[in-house]
Amino acid sequence: MTRVAVLGAGITGVTTAYALAKRGVNVTLIERHRYAAMETSYANGGQLSASHAEVWNHKATLWNALKWMARRDAPLLLHPTPSWHKLSWFAEFLAAMPDYERNTIATARMAIAARAHLFAWAQAENIAFDHRRAGILHVYRDRRGFERAAGVSRLLAQGGLQRRAVTRQEMRAIEPALQGDFYGGYYTDSDSTGDIHKFTSGLADACVRLGVACRFGTQVTALAREHGKVRVSVGVGEGEGEDSSVFDAVVICAGTASRAMAAMLGDHVNVYPVKGYSITVQLDDAASQSAAPKVSLLDDATKLVSSRLGEDRLRVAGTAEFNGVNYDIRADRIRPLVHWVEQCFPGINTRKVIPWAGLRPMLPAMLPKVGPGKAPGVYYNTGHGHLGWTLAAATAEMVAEVVVASSSATSR
Repeated sequence: MTRVAVLGAGITGVTTAYALAKRGVNVTLIERHRYAAMETSYANGGQLSASHAEVWNHKATLWNALKWMARRDAPLLLHPTPSWHKLSWFAEFLAAMPDYERNTIATARMAIAARAHLFAWAQAENIAFDHRRAGILHVYRDRRGFERAAGVSRLLAQGGLQRRAVTRQEMRAIEPALQGDFYGGYYTDSDSTGDIHKFTSGLADACVRLGVACRFGTQVTALAREHGKVRVSVGVGEGEGEDSSVFDAVVICAGTASRAMAAMLGDHVNVYPVKGYSITVQLDDAASQSAAPKVSLLDDATKLVSSRLGEDRLRVAGTAEFNGVNYDIRADRIRPLVHWVEQCFPGINTRKVIPWAGLRPMLPAMLPKVGPGKAPGVYYNTGHGHLGWTLAAATAEMVAEVVVASSSATSR
């Protein structure tokens, strides 16, 4: 039986381990944290959003980045301190701009494909993750933003996604709790929301039931090619040295650590850590629960999203900060999220708010790296950026198919 190591137990790693195990592969899942889903898959915006498939390689992104550089609370914050990693990433980002339309369409197709797998797995494994199928409403505060969204909608339609324009009056009918002055919106009734941490933890438990060997609290220290296979070295405890095992294949699903792991194996996977923030508002009283939205929202002006998780939690997330590997939770970045809740849903009590920050693993072309590396036995499922929750089930199936097919061809 083929032995495969999956490196990383966030949403991409756990879905990859599950997809491989369902195909009869002998899987070892290696994760540096004590539990699954403890980094970017811990407290994201909650949206399973094919309607958010537009890639960022557009002149509007560059204009906003320059316009907002002086604002510490800006939705997109680019720290001017240079580094080779940052400069090389942006050079590749610019080079991918001609592929904006093609990559947006491709992302929409992947997002739609992911839904069927994710929903089927949740049902088969009886995973409760506060799933809410109430659609996602994109809201726009001015005519310019609304009209630009029409062009994005045409691209999404080429990828198979239908979303419809709605008036201010229709927006109120879709989500009566929303307050504020808006020009119009776009509503995607096929999108949904859910708690990524609950789902990933539940699927990790399902992996164990399928025979996956989970090695949590285990840090990968080295990767090396060895006679067509891959040696994985890990730390076994402070002062106790290293342990290593040889696998027929490895799948790197390590988020922002994927770049360094890829370099060990001779591959260039230019993932950059783009920090995002979220708050979880505890809806502890009946008035707050009544005042909170039930339909998931994306506010185009602030680049913030909201998801209702059960009856007693509202997750609000967003912002993008290019500042290297930095997990600091900054008050000036959290404050706009709380202010947005108080402005759009004034009836919510914001006394109890839990802040969080995570690093999105972004590739310059905004498409994940899915498939083989240069060396035999090396595979990737990483670089999903802000759409890991949305795309992971599809890319896990894709990479599992490639690994199994390659293993079958090798064994002939």
